[in-house]
Parts: sequence; C-alpha cells; structure tokens
Amino acid sequence: MSQRIIDLSQEIYQGMPVLPLQQQTLIFPNVTHEVSKQKMGFAFANNNLIFNEHGPTHSDAIYEYDPDGDTIDKMPLEWFFGPAICLDLSHVSPDSQITKAQLKDALLKSEQVIEPGEIVLIHTGHYERTFGTNEWLTKHTGLSYQAAKWLAEQEVKNIGIDTPSIDHPDDQKYSGHLVCREYQITNTENLCNLDKVINQRFLYIGLPLKIRGGTGSPIRAVAVVMD
Repeated sequence: MSQRIIDLSQEIYQGMPVLPLQQQTLIFPNVTHEVSKQKMGFAFANNNLIFNEHGPTHSDAIYEYDPDGDTIDKMPLEWFFGPAICLDLSHVSPDSQITKAQLKDALLKSEQVIEPGEIVLIHTGHYERTFGTNEWLTKHTGLSYQAAKWLAEQEVKNIGIDTPSIDHPDDQKYSGHLVCREYQITNTENLCNLDKVINQRFLYIGLPLKIRGGTGSPIRAVAVVMD
C-alpha cells in the first residue's frame, strides 16, 4: 500500500485576497544575502511577514466567535488532524445556502459514513471557479443553520470548506459560525484542491501555529490518501 500527500492549502503571498476587515498580507525582506554576508561573514536571508490570522488557509479558535471560548493555543491538537471525508456540494448555486438535505444526499452518494470525532470537508468548487477573480470573496455558497447543526449533531470536530467563509456572504446571522459557537467546534476555511479528495476517506492534517491568545491560525492543510 502506498500513500499520497495532497496539499489543501492556498499559497501565502503579498496581494492575496482577504476579507475587507482583515489586514492585507505584506511580505518584505528583513535581511538580504548581501547584507548578512557583509555583516556576519555568511550569506543568510530572511523575510518579515504581516498577515491576518484568518487571511490564508486557516482554522478558527472558538474564541473568535465566543468571548468565553478557548483561544487557538488552548485548543486540543486532536481537533486539527484525524480521519476525514470530503463531500461534494459543487452543484449548489453560489446564490443559495447548502441545506441539510443536500448534505445528507452528498454523504449517501459518497458511500462514506461520518463517525463521531471525525472531520468533514465540503467541496463547493468555488476555488476552482473563482480564485483570482472579483467573485472569490463575494459570490459563494455557505452552510445554512440546519446544515451546520446537522454536521455538529454527527459530532464532527472540524468543518472545512473551500470558500473564504463557511457562511454565505449574505447571511447576516453567520449561521455556520453560530453553530460552531453553540456546539463549541472549530471550522477551517480557504481550503483548496478538495476536488482531489471528493468522496474519499483520508487522514487530514492541518495543525495551527501556537499563537498565544490567537483567534485562529494559518495552517498547512494536507490530506494523506492511502492507495
């Protein structure tokens, strides 16, 4: 048996798209090879980075949507890796929310089951269709309250999606995050390449940085698929 590692993480770069209230991503040299060679006698180079915790592919801390919840450094690492499945909801229009019935139908078509404590990723096709366009941040589907609640009731520990948010851009109730607050679970946003793991079972790994008091953290998310 062999294994493949599929990268589910977006690239971090200056000018990457972020939501309006988030810090723009900035990457600039701290020291160049030439300067360090002159000052230290050896050519080192390193950069400085300024970016929002929720700008790149990232997971949310409970604290982001619950002032009494754990910050990212206090959350169990087990929430960010483990058995996972990816459901295909790419047929859902960006103008509507994903319903509970659509999730259940996608699970049935996947021929998989959701076990308590597992991770569910949702492929909407939004990354493939719109990343790099003006519609990336503004025109995507999201979870309805009942759909998110149904996932939480299956005792999933992490809900991932290939859009900037698990909520629809027009959802002023922020239904997905509301359910995450009510059930005290995390979610992972800005994933990519989910088309490569549709209807499959795999090991998901997406560990956060240990940011003291963090409201969330960028992650390097990968799927380990056994062939």
